[in-house]
Amino acid sequence: MKTPWWFLYKTPLAFLLLPASLFYYIGSRAVYGWRKMFAYESRRKIICIGGLFAGGVGKTPIVREIANRFDMPVVMRGYRRSAKTGNIGDEATMMMRDGIIVHVGHRKSNIILLNRQTNENGPILMDDGLQNPSIKKDISIIVINENLGFGNGFLLPAGPLREPRRAAEKADAIIIIKSDKNKRKIKLPENVPVFYAENKNVMPSGKYDRVVAFAGIGYPKKFFRALNNVVAHRAFGDHYQYTDKDIQDLFKLAARKGAKLLTTEKDWVRLPRDVRKKINFVKLETKIEEKFFDWLKEKVNANDKKNS
Repeated sequence: MKTPWWFLYKTPLAFLLLPASLFYYIGSRAVYGWRKMFAYESRRKIICIGGLFAGGVGKTPIVREIANRFDMPVVMRGYRRSAKTGNIGDEATMMMRDGIIVHVGHRKSNIILLNRQTNENGPILMDDGLQNPSIKKDISIIVINENLGFGNGFLLPAGPLREPRRAAEKADAIIIIKSDKNKRKIKLPENVPVFYAENKNVMPSGKYDRVVAFAGIGYPKKFFRALNNVVAHRAFGDHYQYTDKDIQDLFKLAARKGAKLLTTEKDWVRLPRDVRKKINFVKLETKIEEKFFDWLKEKVNANDKKNS
């Protein structure tokens, strides 16, 4: 599914959808209250990395950076799993390529399974699930992309927000992914610590004088704008599963333009193995400021003392 174009702007269509947003909010709060009654409390600390914005903020690279730094196992849903990604999903595949232990599927079941490992007591990192109260979180961290902010500020489906902006006040910390251009004004709660992260696109080796870029991510324009020498681009829906025809059409387009195909790592892992050898990807590296890791380590240790 492609991200709706009105999510970033207060268009007439967005205002027309506001009544539907009210029903969404009432329904989601009812479900939230019901699930909270049966919340599971993990023996091991649960660190949840989530967001108010529905998709495309760059949360997975943040999770990967934290998991790598602290050697934490990651629990995630594994959206749109397919045989091309070993039935674990593109984001999980990317993390496993870095040597991270990833448990994909029903988060609660996987956390229960990890709690049975009596020789392990370290924290568990949960990718997304901030709006799901069926698992009690010890530390909740919200990720916000400076390029997207809170979009048009409306709840789904009139806007991109899963819950109102004031929900950020309940977070233990906020990570802002910085942007060099197209920054949005973001009003943040004063009582929540804010840390910053930067993204860097690492180009594959070789010359790329002419590029045909393609991507099936939440906001592909972010990827296209970060590249040089783009002579054509194609956008697909988030987590898109490429067909043989899609791939043939992309190769034909690149041949007509005398260019090389280039995509994101997240898209690359969804391609058939034989095709991956012919297409390169841009790796997205995220660097979080060092004081965030000091804060997180202190927070985990404080929780340990509190519950000992």
